[in-house]
Amino acid sequence: VQLQASGGGLVQAGGSLRISCAASGRTFGSWVMGWFRQAPGKEREFVARISPSGVMTSYKDSVKGRFTISRDNAKNTVYLQMNSLKPEDAAVYYCAAALHYGSSQYDYSYWGQGTLVTVSS
Repeated sequence: VQLQASGGGLVQAGGSLRISCAASGRTFGSWVMGWFRQAPGKEREFVARISPSGVMTSYKDSVKGRFTISRDNAKNTVYLQMNSLKPEDAAVYYCAAALHYGSSQYDYSYWGQGTLVTVSS
């Protein structure tokens, strides 16, 4: 599986941004998809995940109610809609694919290259 993240950019605090991750391969609908982020000087952290069918989702506590993960299996794409962005949301966001519904980065076998989200205060 090859993953290509896109859609990052500069947004003001309180604004919204949607990032996407396009996957190659015919088995996209079999994979759990996750979003992680890494800010400068910090460890990579889990943000959100979605089950293969899209029925189950879960989020990092600090983004609940503001971020929404979704997927379109027909387009081999997973999305992260980010609303009410805060300066502390600024990071490089990575999409990843896993066989199991985990929230640890070690559960994920394939990673995209990351897309930078900058939030100005």
